[in-house]
Amino acid sequence: MTRSPRYAAVAIALHWAIAFGLLFMIWLGWNMDGKESWFQFHKSVGITILLLTVARITWRLLNPPPPLPNDMKPWESKASHAVHLGFYALMVIMPLTGWLTASTSYDFDIPTVLYGLVSWPDIPGVGFLSNETAHGIIANIHSKLAYVLFALLALHVGGALKHEFGPEEGVLKRMLPGLFGKTDRPSPPPHGFLIAFGAAIGVFVLIAFAPKLFSGSPSPSAATAGEVNERSVAPDWTVDYGQSSIAFTFTHEGQTYEGAFSDWTADIAFDEDQLDASDVRVSVNTASATTPKKLYTDSLKSAEWFGVSAFPQATVDLINFAETGDGYTADATLSIKESAVTVPFAFTLEDEDGVTVMTGGTSVDRTPLDLGQTSDAGADYVSETVRIDVRVTASPAG
Repeated sequence: MTRSPRYAAVAIALHWAIAFGLLFMIWLGWNMDGKESWFQFHKSVGITILLLTVARITWRLLNPPPPLPNDMKPWESKASHAVHLGFYALMVIMPLTGWLTASTSYDFDIPTVLYGLVSWPDIPGVGFLSNETAHGIIANIHSKLAYVLFALLALHVGGALKHEFGPEEGVLKRMLPGLFGKTDRPSPPPHGFLIAFGAAIGVFVLIAFAPKLFSGSPSPSAATAGEVNERSVAPDWTVDYGQSSIAFTFTHEGQTYEGAFSDWTADIAFDEDQLDASDVRVSVNTASATTPKKLYTDSLKSAEWFGVSAFPQATVDLINFAETGDGYTADATLSIKESAVTVPFAFTLEDEDGVTVMTGGTSVDRTPLDLGQTSDAGADYVSETVRIDVRVTASPAG
């Protein structure tokens, strides 16, 4: 029996990669409830399928598929084309509806970080769909597309097997990889590899990185905090920021993590002999918060956490200093977004090589500061209490 020409190796690789990816996505989607890492992996694989689909469609335009066997009936040819069109539509619609589902989440806003490495934005301009009704409809459509996939898969596999083992000219081995896909007639030489995968890479770069390049002016740094809050302190100490740090410790699902702020300033007016006249103002650029996981770093920037777009600065005011048996205490008022809390701050002072090192810390609760109250008000995932540790190396001004 003479068999029709084979698909090119690139088409075969894309076919099986996307096919197994879609099936794996469905299994993952049905089993990821309550598993944050699986949820992120589901989104990562979905975006990967979308990008591979861009490459596959581009490749298809540049390399028309081998013709169907001549002995196929007209209705069979039309059915085959319809099933293939259905698959191409599904390869686009499934990832897009999943992306739209994540973009319109109204009660559990978790950023998308592809494979824990690359931030992936929400679809712009869909904020009006971020409500229970619209989001529910989109999520339901996304989940039900799995059944459409199974229906198309049954038609596709059934048709391929019929023509492979029936009296007609076979088609199955045209798409089988490896030695089992030999045919009597070679396919035309393929072309456009760089164009196809360049298109996929171009879409990825455009979506993942272009918004950062054209997002306008960056958030104000801590150095401009005086423009945000009129209160100021006349400092009499010079801070060595390279030897100083503000760190925070929290737990997520039982695991302890430590983060830090890389952009902050401290105006310090402090005299051990005049504690009642001492005053400190710390201004922090909230967008500078980093954690060991990019997902958590991105999450902190969102509206329900630090809300860096609307509230780029947090401040800490230290007053009411008092000496204790082993150091000092002060009242620290932390202001973030539109909330503020006052907590005790204990610290010690030590002389090291001619400079003074202040080491101190405190703990704050998330609820009074309106942090994470949309998705985790009950502290089911992130600890309610966050520890803050500060080390400041400074010298008297002048």
